[in-house]
This record gives sequence, structure tokens and C-alpha cells, in this order.
Amino acid sequence: MSHSNKEMISFFLTTKCNLNCIYCYTNKGTFEHQSQTLNLDFAKAGIDDYYETNYRKHIRFFGAGEPTEEFDLMKSIFYYAKSKDINTTAEIQTNGCFSEEIAKWLAWNIDIIWISSDGTPDIQDYFRPMLSGEKSSVMIEKNIKYLIKNKCGMVGIRSTITESNYDKQIQMIKYFSKLGIKNFWVDPVFPSIGETENHNRWTFDMGRFTEKFIEAVKYAYSKGMTYGSILTCNFDKAGEIACRALLPVPHLTTDGYVSACDMALFGNDNNHMNVFIYGKWDKDNKKIIYYPEKIELLRSRVYHKMEKCSKCSIGPFCRGYCPGEVTNETGDIFGCKTIICNPTKIIFNRLTNDEKKYIFFHP
Repeated sequence: MSHSNKEMISFFLTTKCNLNCIYCYTNKGTFEHQSQTLNLDFAKAGIDDYYETNYRKHIRFFGAGEPTEEFDLMKSIFYYAKSKDINTTAEIQTNGCFSEEIAKWLAWNIDIIWISSDGTPDIQDYFRPMLSGEKSSVMIEKNIKYLIKNKCGMVGIRSTITESNYDKQIQMIKYFSKLGIKNFWVDPVFPSIGETENHNRWTFDMGRFTEKFIEAVKYAYSKGMTYGSILTCNFDKAGEIACRALLPVPHLTTDGYVSACDMALFGNDNNHMNVFIYGKWDKDNKKIIYYPEKIELLRSRVYHKMEKCSKCSIGPFCRGYCPGEVTNETGDIFGCKTIICNPTKIIFNRLTNDEKKYIFFHP
């Protein structure tokens, strides 16, 4: 299976977070979304609907805040999914800052754990401090070591690349590998929701990043590790669609909507990301109402119908890139994020076929 067919149901558990990342792309701190939590009945209805499909029985816990901040809710959803199908697998994207009690439960119950961390303590603590102002790196190191020691599944690192760490990618691999990590995922920082490609406060030298990324992939591969990015997630197989958002598979939001994309975190926000909202929770009748016209639109986003992508030499392996980032930065789901075009081509042409393969899908 390719990345574009990562079949799963995701739960955006809460907008509460114990970190204060300076580049956070969400608006979870605004008054409307502050301290929102996913409705459990909505989550169960989402599972009921999803499990009637032929998609893989895989559940995932995600933002907009830190999912372990609603630990009891997470467990309730997990056990409900298991009651529907005992073979259900589970995944989480977490900031890694949680108690030993939570670490123990995750180690025994979650099959794939992606921890967001940006590198060595100096970089991590600058970009991703605790909400209290304390350093986050100490707790993350402790939890990584615990999970690696007690984990039967996979623990990987997902790093945001900024001007502070784009030339330190091999150093990052060495640092995390000493903690036991073997799978890495890095993505260049992108504008927050509402910013654009031309108004991004987090720009840096993409050419330099590209060279350092290629070096890091080859270094990781030589050490028996994986090192990937959203730029390269579809390199291993030709196809038409870029992402699970275009299947679509459900991501349930804290404000009661069904989203197709990790970047469309809220259905009530009337902005360009609304293109990914294809359902709504009807709490009075305890059911989800889906929007067929939205589903049809999402499924129509295939690379050969995209004006700037259809004639690209690596079109089948980029497929128009991440539809969420493209939509956020251009306002058009069929648009083109031009800043990544040349870097993606360079990376594709310089990696071997083996270096393009992934053991685990993008977080």
C-alpha cells in the first residue's frame, strides 16, 4: 500500500495542549475553540460508520491539541473500536510530554507512536517549550526511553524543519538513534492556517534543506533506519491521488464535523479549508450527516487533472503534493505549491528505489 491509501479513522480529541510551540499551525487557542473536546457519542458513531466500509480497521489519535490531555476519552474510543473488531490497530501523533501512567498504557496498546520533536534539546526547548515555560526535552527523552524499552510496536520521530535545524538533520538522526529511534519523518515548516506561500514567516533555504535531506536519507538508510518526508511519501509507487484526504477517510473534529484532512481541524471556521469538511454530527438524532458533493469534489483531485502538475516529469510520484498545504497556501485545492516543486524533483532523481521505500506511513 502507498501513503495515499493510508486507511484509518482519526480523532481530533481536544484543543487543550501542554506545549506552546512557537510555529503552531492551528487556531486552537482562539476563544471559539479553546478547551474543546471531541464528543464521545460522535466518536462512536464515526467508528460505526467507518467499520461498515472495507477500509482497514485502524484508528488514530491526533490534534488540534495534545491527545493525551484527554486520556480517559482516548481509552474509551480505543476500547469501543476494539469491541467492534478485536484486530483493530491504533496509532497516535503526540508531543511526547505525558505521565508514566500514560506512557505505560501507550506502550501496551498503541501499535504506532509518532512523537513530535525537533531535535537536540536546545532546538526542541526553543521551538516546543512547555506551556508552563519549562523545557520539554527532559520529559520527551524519558518517555522515548520508556516506550522503546517496553514497546512491542513502533516508536518514531516526526520533526518540523526550520531555519534552526535544516542543516542538522544527520545530527538529529544520531541524537534520536541513541535513544532507540529507527524511524524518522521530517517536514519543512509551513504557514499557519490563513497565511499563504508568499506570506510565510518561517521561510528558509529550500535548496540547502534539499541537499541536507538527501544526505540524511542516505545516512539513515546505511544504518538500517528510515528517513522520510511529506515531499517524498508517494515516491515508492506511481498513482493518481496524493493523500488519504482524497479517498476520503474520516477525521472527527472537536466542534462536531467530519474532516478529510489534518489541517482542516474545525468545521465551524468559514475559510478555504472548509473544502475538506464533508460531514457533520447531528447530536439530536445521534447520527452523522455526510455531504456527497464534497466527497465527489475531493475524489476529483487527481494529479493529471491539475493544470500545473499534469505534465510534470514526476507527476505520478508527487501527485500535486499535500492537498492541505496547497489549499491553505493558494486557496485552491487544485493549486500548486511552487516552492516545493524543484526540491521534490531533485530528491526524486537522487534517491535510489530502495531509499524511496517506507516501512511505516507518514504520521
